[in-house]
Amino acid sequence: MKRKNIEKVIAPPPHHWVGDGFKVHNFIPGTTLTNMERMNPFILLDYNANHHFPPSDKPRGVGVHPHRGFETVTIAYKGRIQHHDSSGGGGIIGEGDVQWMTAASGILHKEYHEKEWSKEGGQFQMVQLWVNLPARNKMEPPKYQAIKKEDFGRLTLDENGSEVEVISGNYLTAYGPASTFTPVYLMNLRLKKGYKLPVNLPANYPTALLVIEGSVLVNEIEKATVDHFILMANDGENFTIEATNDALVLLLSGEPIDEPIAAHGPFVMNNRREIIQAFDDFNRGKFGFLED
Repeated sequence: MKRKNIEKVIAPPPHHWVGDGFKVHNFIPGTTLTNMERMNPFILLDYNANHHFPPSDKPRGVGVHPHRGFETVTIAYKGRIQHHDSSGGGGIIGEGDVQWMTAASGILHKEYHEKEWSKEGGQFQMVQLWVNLPARNKMEPPKYQAIKKEDFGRLTLDENGSEVEVISGNYLTAYGPASTFTPVYLMNLRLKKGYKLPVNLPANYPTALLVIEGSVLVNEIEKATVDHFILMANDGENFTIEATNDALVLLLSGEPIDEPIAAHGPFVMNNRREIIQAFDDFNRGKFGFLED
């Protein structure tokens, strides 16, 4: 099998704020190499690098806003996030946990620092990923998956504590609990210094790595340090990731959705007419109600 090469190692772009609670670097579609069409089914990746928030009696976050046409996946690495949506979903995303929200036909939601955590403040680090839906699924009813870290698929790699945590898809015999509409591989690679992990994924799947902690050497040639994004080329199946320091890496890979993308703000559909319809439905209250 052919090796999957590195297309680019991308340093974190300048941050911007989402509400007052999320200080994020936008990697998808943040560069010309990582536009929605190239990375589809991954149409957004916002990364809140490790940041200290002081105590606050009023939880920081982002207020009620709509989505249609895709799924949001939120991974809390440090800190705790609270969520509510108009379909009745919600809860606390604890440290290490994942929220997988299917907006599909339309949903209102809000997300903010969990109240008790906010009062204490502390280190906060998270990823929010938007996963596109095929046209046939964009108007399905919304749903919500709360995935606890203890429910991840796990594969122990060595006696030092290296392991793969699978959120969706699989790594060898470890399968993730998340339900997806198209094949999506999403996993945390927890690698102790010196461990080299072989990875095999379909050549045509958009694939990337985000270094959450530590540093890694990819394909024995390219080093990437914390907060860097590694875009892999769609030219082969096999590559290796070696921890040059104890490392935590988020791996994402998925079957491409070869359909037109029409995106405007919180809506991602297939054409302009559907975007106009989304705004009309939102203004008519068809996404339900959620108190701000």
